[in-house]
Amino acid sequence: MGFKKLAKIMLVLSVILLIAAPGFAQKLKVGYVHSQKILATYKDALDVQRKIDDIDRQYQAEGRDMQENLRKLQEQYESQSLLLSDTKKKEKEQEIQNLAMRLQQFQQEKYNPQTGEIYKKQAELLQPVLDKINSVIKDFGDKEGYDLILDTASGNILHVSKNVDDLTERVLEELNKGSTIK
Repeated sequence: MGFKKLAKIMLVLSVILLIAAPGFAQKLKVGYVHSQKILATYKDALDVQRKIDDIDRQYQAEGRDMQENLRKLQEQYESQSLLLSDTKKKEKEQEIQNLAMRLQQFQQEKYNPQTGEIYKKQAELLQPVLDKINSVIKDFGDKEGYDLILDTASGNILHVSKNVDDLTERVLEELNKGSTIK
């Protein structure tokens, strides 16, 4: 008897939800933005990306220099190994090993996804831009009465109705009106 009562309650709740949902959905104002498009076209975001690219090029050049020094040291060791005493061989091997470890440490310091300097710098430089973008989106939501504004890049949105507003271009226009972040 408990199962039948539970089934009846579930049926009644389902009917209530089906009846109430269309009215609720019509009152809900939803919009969406393409944050990747905003970041790919907004001037301040592009300036940040250029700065990050410059830093990356510097790190890449440092890494290539270290790799080249390591390669030269290894070639030098190989060409002289027959002429070197055991003590000198061990010194050269230790020097090669130390340089290889410094190269590996350099790569970790600069490019580790959790602690790398390049990622920290990107987050530091991009945060003011993201704050400004979020502020503009929030203003749209407040001023125009949006209940929900979704970001197509961060969610698994598989379909967007023609009745849902794409605010991307309007957000970009508003962002480009303001002054640039320095």
